[in-house]
Amino acid sequence: MTSEPSPPSPAQARERKPLTPAAKRALAEAEARRQAGEADARPAAPEFQGPKGPEPTRYGDWENKGIASDF
Repeated sequence: MTSEPSPPSPAQARERKPLTPAAKRALAEAEARRQAGEADARPAAPEFQGPKGPEPTRYGDWENKGIASDF
């Protein structure tokens, strides 16, 4: 999400309603929280004795020693 959104075309810019002061304040607070979260972010600790390969829960089953079990 580091890419900047494309600027609105002139037709879209005319159709937008002006933001209220409360909406501008909410957007500023959300951006401040987003920046604070990025500044405090730490890389996740490596998993200890976890499954090898892709996350098994992503595919709906868990394989252990060649035996697959569904949740």
